[in-house]
Amino acid sequence: MMSDRQIIELCAKHDRKAQQVLYDKYSRLLLGVCLRYATDKAEAEDILQDSFLKIFYNIKDFTGSGSFIGWLRKVAVNTAITHYHKNLKYRYHVDIEDYVSVEIGITSFEEDFFTSDELYKVLNELPTGYRMVFNLYAVEGYKHKEIAEMLGIDTNTSKSQYSRAKAVIRDKLEKLGRLKNSYSENGEKLEY
Repeated sequence: MMSDRQIIELCAKHDRKAQQVLYDKYSRLLLGVCLRYATDKAEAEDILQDSFLKIFYNIKDFTGSGSFIGWLRKVAVNTAITHYHKNLKYRYHVDIEDYVSVEIGITSFEEDFFTSDELYKVLNELPTGYRMVFNLYAVEGYKHKEIAEMLGIDTNTSKSQYSRAKAVIRDKLEKLGRLKNSYSENGEKLEY
């Protein structure tokens, strides 16, 4: 089994076997990153393929000063942002000022109350701009100023979209939680 260092060195020399090893080792992880930014699995797979093209082309520039997985994730996130910008004119756009956000009471959920599929579905139902900002801030750890620069928006727009994304997520999870609670109380199967 090759180490990451060996994989990097061989990929820098365009070794096909090493590229395949790298893909096999990290494609599932990076697909998970891409899914957070895509509207569906097919789009995520396109972003993943573009990410690996960039990884293979630029792996010679990886200095080893940071985490290799972190570098791979950053390439995937940047590729997703580029994909978002490239396809922005084709997406349905909702002006955030037209979207009314209703803050609702905080409900505490048990740690394992929702499945990962349910959480993914809730996140994927967010408007594209909200989902991008939410993922970049809450998942990837970028600051609002950095997000604003990456997405070409105002810092306050980033903060506003993040706040509204949280409110939408909270609302959807509360509705889903009420459905799940009524299911468990009644014993009837409810579709949601």
